[in-house]
Formats: sequence, C-alpha cells, structure tokens
Amino acid sequence: MNIFKSHFWYNKSQRNGIFLLVVLILIFQAIIVFVDFSSEEKIATNSPEVLAFHKQIDSLKLAEITAKKPKIFPFNPNYISDAKGEQLGMSLEEIDRLLAYRKTNKFVNSKKEFQKVTKVSDSLLNKISPYFKFPDWVVKRSQTSSSQEENRSFYSKKPKHKISSTDINKATAKDFQTISGIGPAFSERIIKYRKKLQGFSYENQIYEVWNLDKDIANKVLNTFKIIEKPIIQKINVNTATFKEVLKNPYIDYELCKKIFNYRDEVAELQDIKELTNIKGFPLDKYDRIVLYLVAK
Repeated sequence: MNIFKSHFWYNKSQRNGIFLLVVLILIFQAIIVFVDFSSEEKIATNSPEVLAFHKQIDSLKLAEITAKKPKIFPFNPNYISDAKGEQLGMSLEEIDRLLAYRKTNKFVNSKKEFQKVTKVSDSLLNKISPYFKFPDWVVKRSQTSSSQEENRSFYSKKPKHKISSTDINKATAKDFQTISGIGPAFSERIIKYRKKLQGFSYENQIYEVWNLDKDIANKVLNTFKIIEKPIIQKINVNTATFKEVLKNPYIDYELCKKIFNYRDEVAELQDIKELTNIKGFPLDKYDRIVLYLVAK
C-alpha cells in the first residue's frame, strides 16, 4: 500500500501546481474554441482585380496549349503517312484507303477527289484542305476545267442569238457564243487569235486556239466558214528587223535567229522558198509562215 500511496498523495505546493496547470489547460481550450483567429479583411472573388488576374492566367494557359500543338505546313495529300494522317485527325481506315489508292499509281488532284477516296467527313476536310498543295500543273488544269464548265453553263442559260455572219473572219463574239460549249472566255479567245493571224486563212487554224476542245472546234467549223480571204500585210524578209519577223505567229525566237543567220550567209533571199533550205525549218508550217513574208 505504501508503494501506491506515494503516487497519489502530494503536498500543498504540488497540489497548487496541479490545479494551476488544469486551469491553464481549460483557459487555452476556451480560447481555441471561442476566439476567431481568421482575418477580418476578406477578398471579394468577383472584384475587377481578381477577374483580371484569372483572365490573364487563362490566356497564358491557352498560349501554352497553342504553342504545344504541332504546326501544319502546306503538303501534298497524296503523300500522307500514317503518322501525318493521325496528326491531321484521320482514322486508320481513312489513311488505309488513301494508301491503297496510291498503290494503284493514281493520284488525287483535288480536295473533292481526296474526300471521295478517303471518305473523310466534311468537317475534317474543311479543316485540313486549306493546307493541301497540289503541283502547279494540276492547279492550272483545274482552273481550265472550271473555265470550260463556266462556258458550258453560260451557254445553257443564255437566250438564243441571231448570227450576224457565218464568215469566220467577220463573226462577232456573240456569234461564236451560239456554239454549244463556247462562252465569253472562249469567244474572246477566238477573236483575239483571229486578230493575231490578221484573219483565218485556213479553216483548220481554229484548232490552234489555245485550249479549245477539238469537238467544240468542229462545231465552230460546222457553222462558220472562210467566205472571204483576209488581206494580210506581208513584210520583206530581206529588210525586216528581227522584232518584225518575230511577230509572225508561227515563228519563235530560235527560228527567227536561224532565218537571220541564213540571211547573213546568202546576203539576200531571191525566193521565199529558200527558207526551206534552213536546217531545222518546220516544213509543216511553211504555208502558214509565208503568209506573212515575201522575199522581194
């Protein structure tokens, strides 16, 4: 009993100390429970300063996301690889269709053909097609086809026009537009070439009009003929300048040089037929070339 008694019985000073300790503990607990230590100054979350700060943070996040996105540069869609297709958002099936098409040694030459082969959605096509880069000759051919289509479309809608002349050298642009497949663009092109020739001397010269379809040219000749031969102003090959000879619609720069070299060798051409003695002279164009030249 003495052992336990020594632990539970204290002298007066010890008891006072214990009592004081208990009181302090109770005071601290009361302070913790009843006293508000939070700051009285509260920040309004919807204040202009806070909103501006959040907006700046959002813009920085957006800039970081945009910077991490891979940039897309112009490319030829015929050479899309698996990795490139995945980057563009194409599915494996769409990529495989394109690769299978390319294995047949065929090319897509427009965004319409690309969609037809791959079957990509309109939304994806509109997203990636601005980056398509086709060869220049493909673009030029597409523009030409569009021009021909516009001509055909124009003719299908326009009212009938009474032809003023069936003479191919007197017909107007409106006259030519009565032919199916010829619109304003091609009719003006025919007029312009006729002016360059100083008039059609041969009916088959209509086939020389740039990019005019042969079938449409045949339709032109079914309606228009050479009724009156044109009067062509000829120049003397012995006295003409280089620039004057070069204006001949059938003489290019190289042929013009050959003609002047030959003229220097012989001093003077006695007969225009001597042109055929020039090495490399295009004999198939002789009749057309001499329409504009004389030797005396």
